[in-house]
Amino acid sequence: MKAILSSSHSIKSPKFATLTVMAATCAMLLSAPVNAAETDATATAVPSAMDSSKRVIRLARPNAAISPAQANTAQTSLPAASASNSQPTNAQMMTPAAAPVMNGTTRVYEPGPMTATGIDLRSGQLPNIPTPQVQLSDMSFVKTVLIPQQKGLGTDKLDVSLLDDFIADVSPNARHYPPNFPNRSQRHYTREKIKVLADWIEPYAKSPDASFDVLLRAAKLNGMGRNLDLGSDYTVRGGQYVDRAIKLQPDSGEANFLYGMMLSEGGGFKEGQKYLDRAVALGYTEAEQSLAQSDLLSDRRANALERLRRLEGQYPNNTVIPQQIKLVEEGKFYIWDIPAPDISVKPGA
Repeated sequence: MKAILSSSHSIKSPKFATLTVMAATCAMLLSAPVNAAETDATATAVPSAMDSSKRVIRLARPNAAISPAQANTAQTSLPAASASNSQPTNAQMMTPAAAPVMNGTTRVYEPGPMTATGIDLRSGQLPNIPTPQVQLSDMSFVKTVLIPQQKGLGTDKLDVSLLDDFIADVSPNARHYPPNFPNRSQRHYTREKIKVLADWIEPYAKSPDASFDVLLRAAKLNGMGRNLDLGSDYTVRGGQYVDRAIKLQPDSGEANFLYGMMLSEGGGFKEGQKYLDRAVALGYTEAEQSLAQSDLLSDRRANALERLRRLEGQYPNNTVIPQQIKLVEEGKFYIWDIPAPDISVKPGA
């Protein structure tokens, strides 16, 4: 019985040793990611999400030297039973000496300083691509115009530079009725831009303390909007704004002309004449032409011709008045129905 037991014990010993080695190997394999995570935690911290303006690049360097502490840790993790084994085990194959060690580092790259010279595309970076050529021509500059927002001293200023440039550009085409444009596209672009500019100046013009300069520009825009059939609201607002402007500056030739022109071209010949006469007395030449238009629509053709011929003698360099005389002589009723100057209103400009 003793012999049998001894024999049984000698048979089980190798199996027990093998199981011990396998258990140790599994334990080390399971602990490897934990150790790697702990080692990586000592590296430079990655910037948080709040620091999103920086780019982080983690570099992995194979075959990098490791510290003695890392080597000792790796050696002590080996099972003692594997020392007597002549064949390399899985644990021995995972040691730093037998496999590359990925020793991660963190580098933060920040944007470098901008240089004044930039990159020369002609230096061969883009082969077989022609060098772009740029030429500027027909440059124009818009004079800066600032007007008071409200009447009185110390008021805020409004920049009406682009608005004044637009009004000066399209007034020969849209100030009088009927408006005259070289093509339908320019008429459409002018209509759309008047809408935008009138909406922009509207809050300032509606203010009870609006300045004369704001009211006059709002009246011009709404008057042109009326001529371009944008709706009755433009007619009402244009009349209201120019009336308020005249009350602020009764001796303004331009304001009296605008009001008289709006009234007479809208059918109110008698109401508009007193404002046009006032503008003529203040030296506003265009008011005389509007009086001739009023005479023509009131069946006073002879009076219209007499007035225009007198103006032609006073202003011999005016190229519009001779064309208006010709229209009246031909029996036409609108002296502003003449070829309009070519304009260049850009969409969305």
